[in-house]
Amino acid sequence: MAIVLAIETSCDETAVAVVKNREVCSSIITSQIPVHQQYGGVVPEVASRQHLETINGAISLALEQAELDWGKIDGIAATCAPGLVGALLVGLTAAKTLSVVHQKPFLGVHHLEGHIYASYLSEPTLEPPFLSLLVSGGHTSLIYVKDCGVYETLGATRDDAAGEAFDKVARLLHLGYPGGPAIDRLAQEGNPQAFALPSGKVSNPGGGSHPYDTSFSGLKTAVLRLVQQLEKDGLSIPVADVAASFQETVARSLTKRAIACALDYGLVTITIGGGVAANSGLRKHLQAAATAHHLRVLFPPLKLCTDNAAMIGCAAAFHLNRGHRSSLTLGVQSRLALSQVMELYQ
Repeated sequence: MAIVLAIETSCDETAVAVVKNREVCSSIITSQIPVHQQYGGVVPEVASRQHLETINGAISLALEQAELDWGKIDGIAATCAPGLVGALLVGLTAAKTLSVVHQKPFLGVHHLEGHIYASYLSEPTLEPPFLSLLVSGGHTSLIYVKDCGVYETLGATRDDAAGEAFDKVARLLHLGYPGGPAIDRLAQEGNPQAFALPSGKVSNPGGGSHPYDTSFSGLKTAVLRLVQQLEKDGLSIPVADVAASFQETVARSLTKRAIACALDYGLVTITIGGGVAANSGLRKHLQAAATAHHLRVLFPPLKLCTDNAAMIGCAAAFHLNRGHRSSLTLGVQSRLALSQVMELYQ
């Protein structure tokens, strides 16, 4: 069983964890949300600087909480793609340095593969094949998980990711950053049927709509026009109702596509990963639909939905157990298809 120290710095959380296969020995997450709130979103240069200031302390604390020394560590991993280039460089450089100093194998990990492996940490019986719905600020995808490092993307967003749409609508409603948790909290007070909003069908060139792809730009625009019309009519904006209607539309859209995809491909298990996996509306709708169709749906605990290093460590441990290693010449990439995961290893 491989023990891996993993680093995650793809965006605005400095995270370090020690993972023993599917067991989390320690997990340190230093959030930058208070720093970026004043800007209304993540500022890449600021994020990189914050990572530099906190990475060393996070590494030391992760080892201390795991009650392990470097002699017990089998490998060192870091997220290398996709993400903010400057932020990724901080974590990758730290991991490479530790690899050389302590003479340990180095592994570069794909961020989205990490989100898939978050479910492995909370469900010891999980094994491929299964369908993974990845929903975050940068990604909305339906992934056919066939084996470690073997993935097929069956559905993706054509424009805004689900988490990005939450942030933009929250900004429109003056709810602050990050938008997802703010909308989720407010939606509990609103009527999800108050406003009929478009679910964002994606047309196929040959006719009809794509069964698994998503689109949220039209939904975002519909909310904007709704707010503008209410203001034009001199009416106060029922923010809770707008938030609830928006969240309901997103949750139903994602649920419909995930269930259809699982049934079409004969997959009985659906896992959820990414920050939007914490959304209560999505959890409610997807669980109900999965139960109705006799499917198993797995949501990781809330602490594993947002970016963390434990999921990166779990993915790295599986690769390390299979003899996979990364070259110390491996660089960072702002974009990299999940199907290219095995290019990261020798």
